[in-house]
Amino acid sequence: MQHSGFAGHGQPFDDSFVSVVPDPASPWWTPHVYADRRPFLMARTRIADAIREWFRDRGFVEVETAILQKSPGNETHLHAFATELQSPTGTCARLFLHTSPEFACKRLLAAGEARIFTFARVFRNRERGTLHHPEFTLLEWYRADESYQSLMDDCAALLAVSAQAAGTRGLSFRERSCNPFGEGERITVAAAFERFAQLDLLGTLSSEGPDRDRLAACARARDIRVADDDTWSDLFSRILVERIEPRLGIGRATILTDYPAAEAALARPKEGDPRLAERFELYACGVELANGFGELTDPVEQRRRFEAQMAEKMRIHGERYPIDEDFLAALATMPPASGIALGFDRLVMLATGAPRIEHVLWTPVVEP
Repeated sequence: MQHSGFAGHGQPFDDSFVSVVPDPASPWWTPHVYADRRPFLMARTRIADAIREWFRDRGFVEVETAILQKSPGNETHLHAFATELQSPTGTCARLFLHTSPEFACKRLLAAGEARIFTFARVFRNRERGTLHHPEFTLLEWYRADESYQSLMDDCAALLAVSAQAAGTRGLSFRERSCNPFGEGERITVAAAFERFAQLDLLGTLSSEGPDRDRLAACARARDIRVADDDTWSDLFSRILVERIEPRLGIGRATILTDYPAAEAALARPKEGDPRLAERFELYACGVELANGFGELTDPVEQRRRFEAQMAEKMRIHGERYPIDEDFLAALATMPPASGIALGFDRLVMLATGAPRIEHVLWTPVVEP
């Protein structure tokens, strides 16, 4: 796919951003393969530099978080890489490569930091494809004592900063385009379900919890596949992926807001409607780029949610991860805050028109 051919802001358009077809017979370090990828990587460096400058100009501190953790995270469908820590005395402890720097960043907020950001290398097993890689980079940032609405404004600014650094006026992916400099769209999850799936999502939610059978009936009426063992969450995700996400961020960025509380394990409830949570996602060109929260700081409620997630993980995948007691202790002293994780590699893909995530990674993980 050709990169968007608009003149750049601050830098001329670089027509060396062209579609690169992977050659399975030649590894990424083969000189001719690497030469094709290098323009994407140079843009990656410029984008990272510009983002760092943007954060520092606003009083953020760049932090580094440990990759080895007692718990990799407690989300049902995230799969971690496990390892073993051996002490000098020969004792062993099971550790994990983190799936996100979130727990560590929140500890730093509890310690007294107010505005932080990090480019964190993270690891997720069972994930590989056009937009997924087992090792990738999350750009996470946090604002203590600030609303998650401020993160939405940050997202709009960072899209423009990244496009300018890449030398383009348009984000692109699979023939879809998005203007990173214009005003974006904000739409609630419920409104998106109504617009794109003709489905009353709020009608399947109550103070007692989600109504699986009602959502299943709505899905069947709209020719959406329903399996007997599908949960409400399974159906929600299927409708979102099949009917809604491909239509978001087309022409302009979309921020999808007010997620159901059942789909926001780390977010605080939305004031005035406990069925919903302070969670949003950023989309461009039909691609999910970022996931933001008004952070939950109640350790009792967080423990309850973690335990529910791990029970579901055991039911579906036959495994569970430990709950990080040190994290829950820190959560009890953490100030009100908002936080967000943005897929940096995906952002670079869209800013350069790269067709696959491997094209914007300096040293992709070799296929076994």
